[in-house]
Amino acid sequence: MDLRACCVLVSSTTFGMQDPTLRSELERTVGEVRYSSEKRPLTATELTSRVKGIDGWIAGLDEIDASVIAAADRLKVIARYGVGYDRVDLAAATRCGIVVANTPGANSAAVAELTIGLMLALGRRICQADQAVRSGQWPRIAGVGLAGKTVGLVGFGSIGRETARRLSAFGCRVLVADPFVSPEAVSGCGVGLLPLDALLPASDFVCLHAAATPATAGMVNESFLRKMKPGAFLVNTARGELIDEAALGQAIESGHLRGAALDCFRNEPPAADHPLLRLPQVMATPHTGAHTDEAVNAMGRMALDACLAVLRGERPEHVVNPDVYTGMDRV
Repeated sequence: MDLRACCVLVSSTTFGMQDPTLRSELERTVGEVRYSSEKRPLTATELTSRVKGIDGWIAGLDEIDASVIAAADRLKVIARYGVGYDRVDLAAATRCGIVVANTPGANSAAVAELTIGLMLALGRRICQADQAVRSGQWPRIAGVGLAGKTVGLVGFGSIGRETARRLSAFGCRVLVADPFVSPEAVSGCGVGLLPLDALLPASDFVCLHAAATPATAGMVNESFLRKMKPGAFLVNTARGELIDEAALGQAIESGHLRGAALDCFRNEPPAADHPLLRLPQVMATPHTGAHTDEAVNAMGRMALDACLAVLRGERPEHVVNPDVYTGMDRV
C-alpha cells in the first residue's frame, strides 16, 4: 500500500508529547495525519464522524465500539497507545479485518512506580499533611510504613511483576492472586501465590493489576471488600471498571478500609460531585500511571511502528486479535 496515500488518525492525548520526532516521522511517512484537539478520550458518538476515510489509527482510551468500527470505511489498523484494549470491540474489528495492536511492557515500570507512590502517600497521609501545613497547621500525623507490611497484588502480569520487584526493597511481604499464573511462573520472584480469598484478609495493602474483562468487571464488590483486612488500603492503577464504586465508598465510610488511592474511575473524568471524591480517605489521580517521559516515548514508538507496519502490509509484533489473520489476506 502506498503510505503517501494513507490517512492516520491520532486520538492519543500524549502521542509525541515528550518526543516530537514521533509526530514528524508520522507526518513525513503518510499523506495525512488528523490529530484530536480534545485532551481526553473520545466517545463513540464523537468518533463515528472522525473515522471515515482513515487507514490507520493511533488510539488512546477511546470508546471504540461496534458503531465506530462500522463507520470506519477504510481502516486497516488500530494501534492502541498502551496495553489495555478493553474499550475496543475486538470481535467487530476482527470481522472487518482490522488489526488491533498494543504496547505491552512499555509502561510497566511507570505504572509500578505510581503504585508505590500511592501506597506511600496513603500510608504516610502525605496529601493531608501538605494541606494542613498550607493552612497554617503543624500537626503530628501518625502514618503507616511499608516495611514489614503484607502487600497483595491482584494480577501478576508485567506491571504486577515490576511492582513486586520494587516492593522487595521496602521489606514487604508480597502475595499474588492470579488464576492464570502457575507456581512455577512465580518461582524466584520472591512472592507467594495464593487464592484471592486467602490473599485479601492477609494484606495490609491490596493493589489491583488485573485487566478489565467481563470476568473481572466489578470484581471489587461488597464481598471482596468485606474479605479485606480491617484497616487495609486499596490501590487501583489498572481500570476503573474493576471496582463497584458505591461498595468501596461504603467500606471506607464504615471504617472497614482505612483508605484508597484511585488512578482510574468507571467514568473518566469523574464528576466533581462523585461520592468517592468527597471522602478525605480517598486519593485520586487522573489516570496518569503511564505518563512518564520514558513510558510515553516507548508507547509512542511501539504504537507508531505497529500502525505503519500494518499499512506496509507487515504483521506488527503485538497483535491482540490474531484471528484477524486466520484464513484472511486483508493486510
